[in-house]
Amino acid sequence: MTLIRANSILPARREALRLETADGLGLVAELARPADREPVATLVCLHPLPTHGGMMDSHIFRKAAWRLPALADLAVLRFNTRGTSSVQGTSDGAFDNGEGERFDVAAALEYAEFHELPNIWLLGWSFGTELTLKYGCDPSVEGAILLSPPLRTAEPADLAVWAESGRPLTALVPEHDDYLQPPEAEKRFAAIPQAEVVGVPGAKHLWVGHAELVLDEIVRRVNPAVALPLPGEWDGEMTYGDASAYADRTVAAFADVPRP
Repeated sequence: MTLIRANSILPARREALRLETADGLGLVAELARPADREPVATLVCLHPLPTHGGMMDSHIFRKAAWRLPALADLAVLRFNTRGTSSVQGTSDGAFDNGEGERFDVAAALEYAEFHELPNIWLLGWSFGTELTLKYGCDPSVEGAILLSPPLRTAEPADLAVWAESGRPLTALVPEHDDYLQPPEAEKRFAAIPQAEVVGVPGAKHLWVGHAELVLDEIVRRVNPAVALPLPGEWDGEMTYGDASAYADRTVAAFADVPRP
């Protein structure tokens, strides 16, 4: 048995993709699926704010793609929204303050639906939670998990759409979040009766040191048949990513405060 570390990559079928948006842009993406079986469910990842280092390779999403196909039978689709760069590449276009990004969300959901990926869940983080709330309540979506939701641009009407849909919605809210902490989150998400707000003691907006807890909470909702906590060791093939390759691309993996 080998210890699963931050840069451990477990076996999966991994495919580099290009998502095409309705307004003519190509988005850099990757789909990771279980190596030897079909996935039980699918995570479509919407990353943090690209002007603050957010990208498809931000550490929670990177670890989800590297571990969850093997440990939890999940497919993980992650992509760079318009104008966003990572070591995977740069998507066409330019950051549009969450407006044009509606086409990016639609392109990812259309890809997942067209390729018959099962039980699609949105996994939004920070800026990605705003995209989830504004544009993600799609008929193809089973539910959503929100990491560090700031609730800055989502309107009451957006919350009402989720409330009316009845789709499950979980918000994981760090105790020491920079933007929205658990007591206020409870009040704000009360507009969605089925919303579950989970306060996480000791955590901050970027989840540094809490990745394993976050992955467990994701799996708990998306594939509840999996025993938790997820294993910390792996008996089989394992490779390793170069964490240093991300150091100049994002602070989200390495710092406790957003970059100015």
